[in-house]
Amino acid sequence: MFAIPEQFSNATKANFEQQFAVFSSLTAKAFEGMEKLVELNITAAKASLEESSAAARQLLAAKDPQEFFSLAAAQTQPTAEKAMSYSKQVAAIVAGTQAEFTSAAETQIAETNRKVISLVDEVSKNAPAGSENVVAAFKASLGNANAGYEQLTKTGKQAAEAIETNVTAAVNQFTQAAQKVAGKK
Repeated sequence: MFAIPEQFSNATKANFEQQFAVFSSLTAKAFEGMEKLVELNITAAKASLEESSAAARQLLAAKDPQEFFSLAAAQTQPTAEKAMSYSKQVAAIVAGTQAEFTSAAETQIAETNRKVISLVDEVSKNAPAGSENVVAAFKASLGNANAGYEQLTKTGKQAAEAIETNVTAAVNQFTQAAQKVAGKK
């Protein structure tokens, strides 16, 4: 008679431990993503500072306005290309971190569902006669919840893909516009 509460207690404890492990893993992945972004930003800032100094020296050394504007126009395309590269790197870091979060969440939910179904099956073996309908209804509601989660996950993945596609398209349009401007000067 005391087996059912003990099973729930053990299942709750195991679930809590697993959630803590997943949370720790996700926190580590979030910090890794942030480290990558900080490193990228520091590198970009250093490079930008060095390039800006060199460009300013070149512009100050111009002998006439035509040379000044020619030098300024020549710097437009490399700057646009670097901005595009930076945007792609940020998008890659964000997409990678998001993929790891999604994978961890899917693994956690699948494992939790497996354990809940196993616990329900085990408890239903010891359930009093006539409770089969309650167990079946619980299993059906669990299946419906899983189907809803799968749809939500699918929609989330589609949204992330759409955002990545839109960012890439925007960066490409910016690069093309910068190249046209650089080509006219």
